[in-house]
Amino acid sequence: MAVIQEGGFQISTLRGEVRQRPPKEILWDPVTAEKGGFKHFMLKEIHEQPRAIVDTIRGRVSLEEGKVLLGDSTLSPKVLKDILRVCIIACGTSYHAALVGKFMIEELARIPVEVDLGSEFRYRDPLVGNRDLLVAISQSGETTDTLAAFREGKRKGAHTLAICNVVDSSLARESTGIFYTHAGPEIGVASTKTFTCQLVGLFLLALNLARTKEAIGQKEAKGLLEVLLKIPHQVQEMLDLNPQIEVLSKRYMNARDFLYLGRGVNYPIALEGALKLKEISYIHAEGYPAGEMKHGPIALIDEEMPVVVLAPAGRILEKILNNIEEVRARGGKIIALINPANQDIASKADDVLLIPETHPLLMPILLNVPLQLLAYNIAVLKGTDVDQPRNLAKSVTVE
Repeated sequence: MAVIQEGGFQISTLRGEVRQRPPKEILWDPVTAEKGGFKHFMLKEIHEQPRAIVDTIRGRVSLEEGKVLLGDSTLSPKVLKDILRVCIIACGTSYHAALVGKFMIEELARIPVEVDLGSEFRYRDPLVGNRDLLVAISQSGETTDTLAAFREGKRKGAHTLAICNVVDSSLARESTGIFYTHAGPEIGVASTKTFTCQLVGLFLLALNLARTKEAIGQKEAKGLLEVLLKIPHQVQEMLDLNPQIEVLSKRYMNARDFLYLGRGVNYPIALEGALKLKEISYIHAEGYPAGEMKHGPIALIDEEMPVVVLAPAGRILEKILNNIEEVRARGGKIIALINPANQDIASKADDVLLIPETHPLLMPILLNVPLQLLAYNIAVLKGTDVDQPRNLAKSVTVE
């Protein structure tokens, strides 16, 4: 116990026995203290993801009933039941979340989904109306292009739902429905935990629509929610891979280019992994659908190019294996993210990161975490400003 008085202090045990402790100067400034002992805000926020996922789910799941409560949303079940199409608009990292959301909603709720960049949607004459649900995704709720696109869709009569992190943002105030991700403050310019929470939010939205439209029953929904509730622990397992990823980062930090390949619901994670690397390390990186590699990017592959391949188990695993063989034949260095059972892929890759099993629609959440750590570690080794990369802003409020 310490008693602080004017001119000094005294330390004692609970029994009143005085203890002497030499003073120690704490060299942290207030900003460093806010980092919680981490070197950068970005690393802190990457490690906050298990907790952030729990906060996004909290209060929104009735496990026994197999139901999802959208919480802050004021969209009635009747409105949602009448929806014939979902249109999702977003920019940057949020756009990648939207692409994953398309797979989630179409597979679970059996509703067609269109995904558009806010900067494109706003400058054409989009066909939306009162049987459409317009979902706008923005971490800040202030992204200029997303806001403008959202207002155009709303003017045309679409029902609206905003997925954002900042309470009482412009997007939240203007939307009929609102889903706050509750990820907590994100200081690093490169989005990490807010992206992960957007994916969780979209999965919950997909389940809500699926139950509302009776596309799935209580038993199936309960099973999916049980898998979702395991995700925070599995994300922690991904964070525990960091020592291995640090080794990979030293091996590949001097590469001039990176290629990220994925298929299906994991293709947007290839885009996001490439974006993170170029944002903070300034290395040119490109995300591409693995099946399209032979239509151009294969010309770039040589022994100097690392190729990150997202290859979890699934019905198209054999196709991914063919892509890996094509990369190997041209000397590319393969970093494969696989499930433990995929040993046939492990033997063909230069480096392997093991990802635990989960439902295919939730696999993007797990695959994304090692890619965040890879980008972070390479950027640190190259000495860039990880938290405030050049030419970038946390919230893009200009055209």
